[in-house]
Amino acid sequence: MTGRLLVLNAGSSSLKFALFDQGAQPVRVAAGNLSRIGSAPWITLRIGDEVTQDRSAAEGRIDLRTAAALVFDALDAEGLFGRICAVGHRVVHGGAKFTAPVRLDASVLGQLEALVPLAPLHQPHNLAIVNFAGERLPHAVQIGCFDTAFHAQRPRIDTLYPLPRDLSEQGLIAYGFHGLSYAHIAARLRELDGEKAGGRAIVAHLGSGSSLCAMENGASMATTMGFSALEGLMMATRCGSIDPGILLHMIEAKGMTVPQISDLLYSRSGLLGVSGISGDMQVLIESDAPEAREAIDLFIYRTGRAIGSLAAVLSGLDTLVFTAGIGENSAAIRQRLGNASAWLGVQIDTDANRRGDAVISPPGSAVMVYVIPADEELAIAEGMLACLQTCIDPGDHSVR
Repeated sequence: MTGRLLVLNAGSSSLKFALFDQGAQPVRVAAGNLSRIGSAPWITLRIGDEVTQDRSAAEGRIDLRTAAALVFDALDAEGLFGRICAVGHRVVHGGAKFTAPVRLDASVLGQLEALVPLAPLHQPHNLAIVNFAGERLPHAVQIGCFDTAFHAQRPRIDTLYPLPRDLSEQGLIAYGFHGLSYAHIAARLRELDGEKAGGRAIVAHLGSGSSLCAMENGASMATTMGFSALEGLMMATRCGSIDPGILLHMIEAKGMTVPQISDLLYSRSGLLGVSGISGDMQVLIESDAPEAREAIDLFIYRTGRAIGSLAAVLSGLDTLVFTAGIGENSAAIRQRLGNASAWLGVQIDTDANRRGDAVISPPGSAVMVYVIPADEELAIAEGMLACLQTCIDPGDHSVR
């Protein structure tokens, strides 16, 4: 199938997008982001090395369908809309069944809709964009790439909770998330280190949603997120792992309903909840409030403790990678987490870290420490190519 690949990466408050030419490897033609969907939407579009649009996209709050329409109109205005043959979507939850990119037909979409309760902040947005893209580009193949897929082949023992076996068999297991980001990092580590791919590596995807992944030669061995995107590290507004007895107490003693508890755990906890100020790490770093300092301290403590637990899974550590918004942009957080992991052999070169170099460990360090930008859009485009090669017959332009 000839034509260009459009990638749509929908979040709860932004829509990232990229356009690729096909080849042995996808070649990025254009990329951009429509951010601040819930407040003052702003669109940025870059074609090659030139920023062609960087402007307000709309007045006031908009929904994701409107955001997608604005992105499509921006691409059309630049003459980039006519050759799109396939649209690739980030889908947060693929469940136990969807462990590789797949064509999104009515049957698949129905099964993904059933997974909405497991990823309520993201899955509805992902699926809404799929439906809109199908309406706007009816002749393009819609392909889903899943955040859970990268972790699907990790050891079974890491997927299990100590619950009755029949519940595990019903799908109450740890799936893991941020897999598209981790797949990209694994590919970059192979470029840097060959088949070893960093050996025993821990990747810290630190953003508004945060998680860690322990990799061995580029394969997922363990990860901090589990059945839902609530588990694991403290995040911007999500609590991360807490004692489930707290939930029982809130139900029994406080009389809280399921929607109230869901709102508390997903939207009013984490950095925002502890600080009472903001879920934005940079805002907290710049604040003099003791509550802001305590929120950051707790983030460092819980993340450092989780790094130690994953190092135990790997029986040591050869490589540490920082990625995503906080991981890529906060030298202060990288330095503090490096200090917290010094017992594992981690050292941070202060000057390299301050500059945001690709390698921030000193020469000869026992553990290589990298800063690698997240690129979920490239990972999706690569998944699209693989899917198109299996679902399209070269002699037949219909999709199976």
